[in-house]
Amino acid sequence: MERVYLNWHDVEELITRVVMQLNTPYDALLLITRGGIVPGGMIAEALKMKDVLTAAVVFQSGPGVRAEMSWPRFQQFPADALLQGKKILIVDNIWDRGRTIVTVKSRVEGSGATAETAVLHWKQRQNLFEKEKPDYYAELTEDWIYYPWQRIDDSDDLVSLRRPAPELS
Repeated sequence: MERVYLNWHDVEELITRVVMQLNTPYDALLLITRGGIVPGGMIAEALKMKDVLTAAVVFQSGPGVRAEMSWPRFQQFPADALLQGKKILIVDNIWDRGRTIVTVKSRVEGSGATAETAVLHWKQRQNLFEKEKPDYYAELTEDWIYYPWQRIDDSDDLVSLRRPAPELS
């Protein structure tokens, strides 16, 4: 597994690939925080959509609690009335194990909406759901992806993250 650093041009190309696949029109976009905010906004711009909603989901982890075994907690989610009977595109930056986006999709469908999912990257081998996959994605990957909107801080392995200095002539 490699570390891949994307720039804004890379993201624009990924967004274009996703947008070209979409089964439009949609009644609304539902962006999963935090990773889906930027790509979702870019997709909203490309589709000229004004109905943009957000969902925030967390899985508790910590001493004695495995995130894979915890129940989701919705910190923010649109009211059922905003979803019922509508066609919703759920957007996130990456489908890693799939827990967050599958949880959001299930809740959207439980609200009486039709849901499709779109991500920039799909880690197919890490997917926990045999019968679930993104409806739309730009690239398959197993790499650790760094998007240009992510902050790299002390919690990351800064030594291995340093890019080599460019050679000057």
